Amino acid sequence: MFMGQYPHNLDDKGRLTIPARYRDLLADGAYITQGFESNLMVWPKDAFQAIAQRVSQIPITNPVARLLRRLIFSGGEQVDIDRAGRILIPQFLRTTAELDGEAMVVGVGDYFEIWSSANWAEQLAQLQDAEANAHRFEAFDLSSG
Repeated sequence: MFMGQYPHNLDDKGRLTIPARYRDLLADGAYITQGFESNLMVWPKDAFQAIAQRVSQIPITNPVARLLRRLIFSGGEQVDIDRAGRILIPQFLRTTAELDGEAMVVGVGDYFEIWSSANWAEQLAQLQDAEANAHRFEAFDLSSG
């Protein structure tokens, strides 16, 4: 499971070091896609293939399905982790996520996200709003029993 927040820098070629504790979870490969905000999502190979299979089962006559396919497949790439523990983020995805220099690598369970520092700061402000969080989680039964 991907958890935690890790600041990392992109090098001049667009490579980003993946936190060491995430690397084992990506041993079989990974896919990087455009996120739903101004961020990127990195999926282990098996998780991404499951999503791809589900999306491929939606009829292409459905206009929402076509948009979803475009978002996932045109906005993504298969990536490999090099010996130094880095992935190369394609330029079009760096532009999409406004990545230039420092980035935040953020675990979100089955995958992790990559944010620009500025965009993550905005997201973090939302996450730290205690009153809003109370309202967001009212519908969930988070009892431990």
